[in-house]
Amino acid sequence: MTEELEQILLQMTQPDNATIQQATIHLKQAFKDPAIIPALCAVMGGSQNPQIRQSAAVMLRLRVKKRWKKISPADRESLKAVVLQAFMQETEHTVQHSLSQLCAVMVKHETPDSWPALLQLLNQATKSVDPHDRQVGLLLLNKVIESNPEPFQPHYCQLLQLFSTALQDHNNPTALYYCILTLTAITAYTGTEHMNQMRSIIPGLIVALKHLIKADQSQASEAMEVFNELMESEVSIIVPHVADMVHFCLEVGSDTTLTDSLRVKALSCISFLIKLKSKAVLKQKLLIPILQAIFPILTAAPPPGEEDPEDEEDGDSTDNDNPKHCAAQIIDTMALRMAPEKLFQHLMPLTQTCLASDNPYQRKGGLMCLAVLAEGCADHIRTKMLSSVLQTVCISLSDSNQVVRSAALFALGQFSEHLQPDVSKYCEELMPLLMGYLSSLNQAKVGHITKAFYALENFLENLGAEIEPYLTTLMDTMLSALNSTDSMKIKELTVSAIGAIANAAKELLVPYFPPVIASLKGFLTTTTEEMRSLQTQSLDTLSVLARTIGKDVFSPLAAECVQLGLKLTDSIDDPDLRRCTYSLYSAVSTVCPECLTPHLDHITTIMHRALESSEGITAHLEEDKTFVLLDDDDDDDDDNDDKGEGKDTDEFLEDEPETDIHDVAGFSVENSYIDEKEDACDALGEIAFNTGAVFQPFLQSSFQQVFEMRNYPHEDVRRAAFGAMGQFCRGQHKVWQENPTDFNHQALLSMLNEVMPCFLETVRTEPERQVVMGILEAMNGVIKSCKEKAFEDPVRLKEVCSVICDVLKKKTACQDGDDADDDEQQAEYDAMLQEFAGEGIPLLAAAVPVNNFAPFLNDMLPLILSKTKPSCTVAEKSFSLGTIGEILQALIGAPEGGRLASKLHKRLLPVLVTGVKDGDPEVRNNSVFGLGCLAQAAGSTVVPDYPMMLSVFSNLLTKESDRRVIDNLCAALCRMILSNVEVVPLEQVVPALVARLPLKEDMEENKTVVSCLAMLYSHSPALIMNLMKPIVSSSCHVLGNKEVDEETKIMLAMFLKQVAQQHAADFRAAATSLPGEQQAHLSAVIGAS
Repeated sequence: MTEELEQILLQMTQPDNATIQQATIHLKQAFKDPAIIPALCAVMGGSQNPQIRQSAAVMLRLRVKKRWKKISPADRESLKAVVLQAFMQETEHTVQHSLSQLCAVMVKHETPDSWPALLQLLNQATKSVDPHDRQVGLLLLNKVIESNPEPFQPHYCQLLQLFSTALQDHNNPTALYYCILTLTAITAYTGTEHMNQMRSIIPGLIVALKHLIKADQSQASEAMEVFNELMESEVSIIVPHVADMVHFCLEVGSDTTLTDSLRVKALSCISFLIKLKSKAVLKQKLLIPILQAIFPILTAAPPPGEEDPEDEEDGDSTDNDNPKHCAAQIIDTMALRMAPEKLFQHLMPLTQTCLASDNPYQRKGGLMCLAVLAEGCADHIRTKMLSSVLQTVCISLSDSNQVVRSAALFALGQFSEHLQPDVSKYCEELMPLLMGYLSSLNQAKVGHITKAFYALENFLENLGAEIEPYLTTLMDTMLSALNSTDSMKIKELTVSAIGAIANAAKELLVPYFPPVIASLKGFLTTTTEEMRSLQTQSLDTLSVLARTIGKDVFSPLAAECVQLGLKLTDSIDDPDLRRCTYSLYSAVSTVCPECLTPHLDHITTIMHRALESSEGITAHLEEDKTFVLLDDDDDDDDDNDDKGEGKDTDEFLEDEPETDIHDVAGFSVENSYIDEKEDACDALGEIAFNTGAVFQPFLQSSFQQVFEMRNYPHEDVRRAAFGAMGQFCRGQHKVWQENPTDFNHQALLSMLNEVMPCFLETVRTEPERQVVMGILEAMNGVIKSCKEKAFEDPVRLKEVCSVICDVLKKKTACQDGDDADDDEQQAEYDAMLQEFAGEGIPLLAAAVPVNNFAPFLNDMLPLILSKTKPSCTVAEKSFSLGTIGEILQALIGAPEGGRLASKLHKRLLPVLVTGVKDGDPEVRNNSVFGLGCLAQAAGSTVVPDYPMMLSVFSNLLTKESDRRVIDNLCAALCRMILSNVEVVPLEQVVPALVARLPLKEDMEENKTVVSCLAMLYSHSPALIMNLMKPIVSSSCHVLGNKEVDEETKIMLAMFLKQVAQQHAADFRAAATSLPGEQQAHLSAVIGAS
């Protein structure tokens, strides 16, 4: 059979399809012969043709992998001997590679110690004086360990000694390569007992990589992965060698003679290090060397006749794997991970030099640098340098070089996205520039127009009512472009821009709604392939319109939109298209949830399928897999011949679900499938909440599918899953409130008992900050909605408070908490994470009995107060003082709330008074709010401080120009009056208060003001009647304001009606001074109340 098999395998290598097909049929027959394994062994060890020896080794591996349990112990032992013999006599590297993989499979089925001959061979070969033996020994070691690192743990100390020696084998680059790959494989499994050995290897590892780069850049690029693995598994191994590693990576990243992939790998290591250990980078004074090395990369001109990928005309470059992009990524990571004050003092001089250069690529680099700083250092730029950076961008938008103009548009888009609301204040300067780009839609290159639309969209989206003066021109331009252009890309950009305009304009867009809808419907009812991108964008814009245009306008179309979405997903298999239909159903659930009811079964089935699916995941196989299919087919024959044997095979495969992983070099997932999973989670959560009881039949299955996503490899999917879990809890709570049966109550408690512990555990262990922020936000939503129901488990309050404290103390996995000093400046995103945790404290105060909450507040309050110091940033002071105010607000009217507020009074009063005198309006605003809440919550305890507080407020009132602060001053005075009316000099305070009405910014405080006026009317009617004219005038503004809630308007109407009935003449006199339209509205409101 051996000769026959060799002949068949030879035919399999021929460049002729017919021959290969014929050989495959013969091979299938041969595989049914029990003698196939000995025959493969004979060919593998005896054929003169290396290609056939390799094929035999691969096929033997596949056979052994699936049949190991059926091979008798004696045959297994002889097979081990044959394989090792073949390996030792083999001279071809490709065959050695396949033989080492065969050994790896056999070791995986047993244990290393049950194959002493293998361990002996590894020991001899890796320590041999012959360089080739060492190389082959390390290849074998690599394959057997890589396939299953854990069983080798008892040998790790010995292995690390071996690596330490092998890394000095500088003239043997292949040996270095396999040594480093094996080190990478065991890193995640090493324990604390190996740390010192691991640390001592790093200097030799860096030198070895330098030698490997000279020999084989492709292998070196793969070997560089060792740094990421070391940092991810145990970053403390790297910390003592951070400087050496950074200098090495900068040297590689800056060397233009090396391949891009190798340079990218080196620069990515630096990015990852900054993400994990920014403090170590700063402490070892590596910031300046990094910046000095990456700026030349960021500003390098492309080779003559070429362009940077993002400047190429296709305009849709996804090639992010280039050194220039990595250099920008490093600055982006610095912005997200370092305190702006520390970063900017070194970064801005380099940036300004670039911006002033005559070289357009230097200017582009400077703008790219400003652009990537916007997300991580938003507060710093907004408060300290917004005007100057915007001026730079405006000048650059008119630059003579298109490369610079494109970079300026990108920067403006980033600023518009991250520096709100302050950027919108520059509307008059920026809009004419952006409108200028639109006027040349048909002449400009599509790539450049794409960037113009990016900037325009991000700027428009946040304009709100300020968009009104530009709306006609904008919409005329957009509708004209939709009707006149043939370019699909321009149509897609235009449809997207209409969504951005809708976000700002809301109901103002109603006149343009019919032509927009007509265009979108036209796009969505076509099924040609080239329309796909335009269709996904049309669905996105339709979702925005559903949320913004107004319920009355959109509801008549809601059912048709759902049908349209289902029709599209039934006829077209495209993850992006499906994803956008999920968002559409979500949006429809906010305006017309009943339109979804008939389709919930269909919709949830599609989304569940998306979450379960492994579509889009590509396994990268190490070699041609022709033989895998061949071997799989063979199972069918087994089933027919011998039912028992077939069953045994099935069980064997079930026992070993990862049986084929060894063939896989890695996995990659297409982004569109990740996005689909993320949007499916988001949509299921929102639809469940908005549809309520009708979603109940689908709630448990949806919950389980989403719950499975909590450990998904991609962070955006994890974040969305936790958000959806929070929505499910809130939805179940709403169902129970509407129908308080025991079944609904138990379902709520059961869900909370699964979700809350999962939230708390993951906040501590999750490595990604964004996911933790998402969990804290979801948990805060659950606490706010479910209140005491979230704390029926007696230990839960303690657990939640403990997690909040851990975040505030920087003790969680996603925080770089080493040597954390309370006074130390920190990255804005680190502060933001702490804000999400801090926001939970007032929600706890409102959710649980005050006496249960008080002991935990004692632990948390010092952590909040530590962020009120003068040296803290504006954002920290604003957050901490706002949190104090909200805690006090939660205590107002709560049983025992007054007693706790009185206890806190002496600690909090001086902090809040200092805040009132701060230079930042947001800090002043939050401090004023806090003082008002302290007066109202602590009642008579605060009376001795009233004169001082009134004096502070009086001083502020005379010079304050910020409208929100003035609104909160009015509300704080009202709270003081409501709490202790008899000690307030009403004759002085009330006229000054009424003169500042109506409130202009903080509409929520109207309720406080109306309550105070009603109370004053019953306490001192004459005082109120003397001020009737300004009170009636300001009341008309409140009654006509859409932003004021209905409850407040009803309270106000009742108050005015009472006054009108009891003081008809005075009220009429005040009302007649109003314009006619306001008079009519006022009498209608009073008549209706």
